[in-house]
Amino acid sequence: MKPHQKLEVWRRSFRLVVDLYRLTSSFPSEEKFGIISQIRRAAVSVPVNISEGAARQTKKEFVQFLYIASGSLSELDTLILLSDELEFIKDKEQFTRVYAELESITKMLMGLINSVKQNI
Repeated sequence: MKPHQKLEVWRRSFRLVVDLYRLTSSFPSEEKFGIISQIRRAAVSVPVNISEGAARQTKKEFVQFLYIASGSLSELDTLILLSDELEFIKDKEQFTRVYAELESITKMLMGLINSVKQNI
């Protein structure tokens, strides 16, 4: 198992990507190059940056990539709220689940950042 795959925050963010791809597949087709594309890119960015950072040589570099992942989570927060406001998300339970997972991953990532920073 690769180092990033051992991180719970990576596993959960990876799962979130799959969930968001499924969620956005029901969005209006005219949003294919708009909000759908933005959500998917931001979602993929999270586990990708965690894994890239974990493969770097120094903890300082790792933290830098974790901050990039954090920025992508922030972007997702706005995009998911906007999608709900525009009524692209029809199932409110699905919105609640995805949004709660996003918040949980954000907290986990901040915890990892703080932990790694203490050991620099």
